[in-house]
Amino acid sequence: MTAMDEAVDRLADAAHTSKPCQPVRDLITDLADAYEVQRRLNARRHTAPVTGRKIGLTSPAVQRQLGVDQPDFGVLFADMEVSGSTRADLLMQPKIEAEIAFMLAADLAGDLDLAVVRAAVEYAVPALEIVDSRIAGWDITITDTVADNASSGLYVLGTDRLPLTAFEPVEATMRMYADDQLVSEGTGAACLGDPLNALLWLARTARDFGDPLRAGQVILSGALGPMVPVTPGTTVRAEISGLGAVAVTFEDKA
Repeated sequence: MTAMDEAVDRLADAAHTSKPCQPVRDLITDLADAYEVQRRLNARRHTAPVTGRKIGLTSPAVQRQLGVDQPDFGVLFADMEVSGSTRADLLMQPKIEAEIAFMLAADLAGDLDLAVVRAAVEYAVPALEIVDSRIAGWDITITDTVADNASSGLYVLGTDRLPLTAFEPVEATMRMYADDQLVSEGTGAACLGDPLNALLWLARTARDFGDPLRAGQVILSGALGPMVPVTPGTTVRAEISGLGAVAVTFEDKA
């Protein structure tokens, strides 16, 4: 068994048993290997169709914390989308963050710049990403989170849909509430300077990996503000100026 195989097994076993594992950075040392572990792990864990991608590490502060100078990405699957409510105990160490989601109307496979990716967006929608980690205590470096499908868990899409002719992502402000308590706030500019910059980075990266973004996929931009832990029995609602609101209730296990 190779070290890469062992990394896949460690993460897959954690997901299967719901018992967080030790980091995998002792087994993989670079991003290329981490993305290959992610590919193999996803092939083992998911049979549902791919619905899109998520962008992570879009905050300069988080990049500095992990000692990296670029975002990362994970893959979204149909069985990861929830609406209305879910159970916190379905995940191991869930946290939540508010984002802008982009629905693509065109493939992004050729020469790419901001004008091209903007034109490919059919509409934007408010979103919540419920992140999770198979690694105990969120003790992660860039290679750990990439291998673990960028710490993906679930995602929630709002019902408000606006074309980019009617909504400018960089100008958005976000406030997220747990019940009625403000728990996170931020702006579109907190996401790589502009959520469309994040989309451009992902489109180029996915193209270079040989798996470009496709029409019909949803892309989560990356957080507009700090993520916060999930509390069972709580309703989390995010309001994004100019776009709308999105909410999810975390039911008690009982």
